[in-house]
Amino acid sequence: MSRETGLRARAVLAGEISPAPVRDAATVVLLRPARAGVEVYMLRRATSMDFAAGAYVFPGGSVDPRDADQSVAWAGPAPETWGRVFGADAATARGLVCAAVRETFEESGVLLAGPSPDTVVADTTGDDWEADREALIERRLSLAEFLNKRGLVLRADLLRPWGHWITPDVEHKRFDTRFFVAAMPPGQRTRDVGGEADEVAWLSPDGALRRARDGEIRLMLPTIRTLTEFSVFADVPSVLACDREIVTIQPRVAEVEGEMWLVMPDGHDGVL
Repeated sequence: MSRETGLRARAVLAGEISPAPVRDAATVVLLRPARAGVEVYMLRRATSMDFAAGAYVFPGGSVDPRDADQSVAWAGPAPETWGRVFGADAATARGLVCAAVRETFEESGVLLAGPSPDTVVADTTGDDWEADREALIERRLSLAEFLNKRGLVLRADLLRPWGHWITPDVEHKRFDTRFFVAAMPPGQRTRDVGGEADEVAWLSPDGALRRARDGEIRLMLPTIRTLTEFSVFADVPSVLACDREIVTIQPRVAEVEGEMWLVMPDGHDGVL
């Protein structure tokens, strides 16, 4: 923890400053088959970023207010169903699912949408797709406009709910993040799309955790927990078939003998 972060944490704990507001966000774990188990798509956030700089993360980001646009053609579980799973109202749930699809396309080039409710786009690597991806990133184009222009249906049925994490009160940027999981659509492929990331990789959950233990890569706590959960699955269908009970996890920070500790609800604590 930097000196600045430590001072902020102490000030929040002492009630001298209020916690930063939390923003809704969505994260998607993309999976593909591996010789033993599964592999996950990860990005290393550029060191210039002001949140999770240098950390390996899954694709994701904040919900854009336009993500809740009801003109998006939709296939799969309704927003109300997602809302019951994640403990959110229908409008918030719609925004979360749309953000999950949008952010996945922005950060990996993978699009969970198709020309009809039972098809999926086979290739998104052309220059015209890249132009639309950049327009989405720059917010010159909304997800609804993008899908409607191309006559595509958002495939909410390709997503599965996985987790729910809320950033600790002491952080300067805070997110209320719902985690989704999805299999790589047939025919599509990820690519190095740049932007907020300076490196991308497909990693086995155990391999990513081992590299983190060896100090080769940096992982945030929700990422560590999620990778640990995926490490026990034999294949992608097993992950998608998993019946998850979504439990909200919000670590808190406590100062113990001059050190700041991240305190987990289940007791898996650690020094910040």
